[in-house]
Amino acid sequence: MTDSPQPVLATNSATSASPAAGSVPKLISVVLPVYNEAGSLMRLHHLLTEELAALAGGPDWELVFIDDGSRDESFERIRALSIQDPGHVRALRFARNFGKEAGMLAGLEAARGDVVVLMDSDLQHPPSLIPDMLQRWRDGARMVTAVRRSRETDSLPRKLVSQSFYLLFHWMTEVELPRGAGDFRLMDRQVVDAILAMPERSRFMKGITAWVGFRQELLPFDPAERHAGRSAWSFRSLFRYAWDGITAFSTVPLRVWSLLGVMLALISVLYGAWIVFEELFIGIDVPGYASLMVATLMLSGVQLISLGVLGEYIGRIFNEVKRRPFFILSERIEPPPESRDQGDGTGS
Repeated sequence: MTDSPQPVLATNSATSASPAAGSVPKLISVVLPVYNEAGSLMRLHHLLTEELAALAGGPDWELVFIDDGSRDESFERIRALSIQDPGHVRALRFARNFGKEAGMLAGLEAARGDVVVLMDSDLQHPPSLIPDMLQRWRDGARMVTAVRRSRETDSLPRKLVSQSFYLLFHWMTEVELPRGAGDFRLMDRQVVDAILAMPERSRFMKGITAWVGFRQELLPFDPAERHAGRSAWSFRSLFRYAWDGITAFSTVPLRVWSLLGVMLALISVLYGAWIVFEELFIGIDVPGYASLMVATLMLSGVQLISLGVLGEYIGRIFNEVKRRPFFILSERIEPPPESRDQGDGTGS
């Protein structure tokens, strides 16, 4: 895969007209990143088809599945769905696992709709929420983000990690990230084009969607239990994801060590002045070995940690300048041109 062409950056100006009240999109794209979700895909397709076929105005739709190097039968199930429903199912298959951020980017690039819905494929994001999202789009919202009412389905450690992340992100960045917001959202085509215009390699979709602006609305919902399988997110991957998000939108970690260096320098100056005072007016014995070792080890640790933070940002610069593709495709499923016109008639 080569770098995608950069679309013209959309602007949130008065000249950009909002959707007219009661308007109906010609095409709705539902982007579905998939990783080892074979047990959920048939049920997911059934529920999405029911919801999309019942939409007022009868808009057409497409389901864009992005298989992120699944190790189970996910892509075989997607292929079966494309045969069963050739007019609505499209799919991309990665050559290996490139991560969910790459999957969402590939889906947004492939989506052709006037409105794009981004959601997980494990059925924790209920398709029944799509009509409410679309109604808010008709009322003028450019982006509608589903926000979890509670985290009762999460374990206590995961809840604590999530809460800590939102607190740190809010403190360290200028981007207002709605607490409880995930990747389940509806976006106007103008918002999608604005997101695709951002060429950065270290992508954090939650932050990017908040950063682009436009009129955004929140829609509370209660996540369902996973229909099948288990989450691929371990604590290690969640920590890396959170760290990626913070460093992608903030330079505070760098500034912290600069401030710490200034504080240590001031303490050293004050301590040096105290030693001179003692030597001249009080008289002291030779300092102890223990205090010298404690000070040396503390300063060495601070230096190593600060070098590690610097290395993290330098590594990101390294990844940016390499300009490698975000993902590599191994297979693509596209409906035949005539299937859109000769489909089952449920969405046309």
